[in-house]
Amino acid sequence: MSDKQNRQGACLCGAITLTAEFDKTDVGACHCPTCIKWSGGPLMELECGSRVQFKGEQHIQTYASSNYATRGFCKICGSHLFIKDKHSNYGVPPGLFDNSAGLKLNRQVFFDKKPTYYGFSNKTVNIDSDYIYQHHPETLDVK
Repeated sequence: MSDKQNRQGACLCGAITLTAEFDKTDVGACHCPTCIKWSGGPLMELECGSRVQFKGEQHIQTYASSNYATRGFCKICGSHLFIKDKHSNYGVPPGLFDNSAGLKLNRQVFFDKKPTYYGFSNKTVNIDSDYIYQHHPETLDVK
C-alpha cells in the first residue's frame, strides 16, 4: 500500500472531469458477464472508495446493473466512468486518469467466467502507436 494520492481525469469528450483520492495502486480486471457486456471485454478498475468527485455531473447517466452496483457513463461520449457498489465505493477505469504511473494489474475476479478469446498472459503481436499513426494517419487524433 502506498500513500494517499489524488489523480485527475476526464471522459473522452472532457464534459466530465473527476478527482479521486486512493491509497492503493492495484488495478483489477473483472470478467463477469455484466462487465464483459458493458465494456466489450474485462472491466479494468481502480478501487477509489467513496473519495471521488465529479464536475459536469449533469452529463453523467447511471444504470443500476444489479442489486449490487450502479454503473455511470458520460451521456455525450459514452465513456465508462465508474462502477459504484451499494456502499458507495467507486471502481474507476484507470484509463480515465491523466497519469497512470505506478498502477499495477494485480487481480482478476470472476476468472472462471473469463472468455477464452483473451488472456493477459497470452503472447500477442504488440503494435505500437507509431506504426498505427504511420499506416493509418486518420487516427492521429487518438492519443
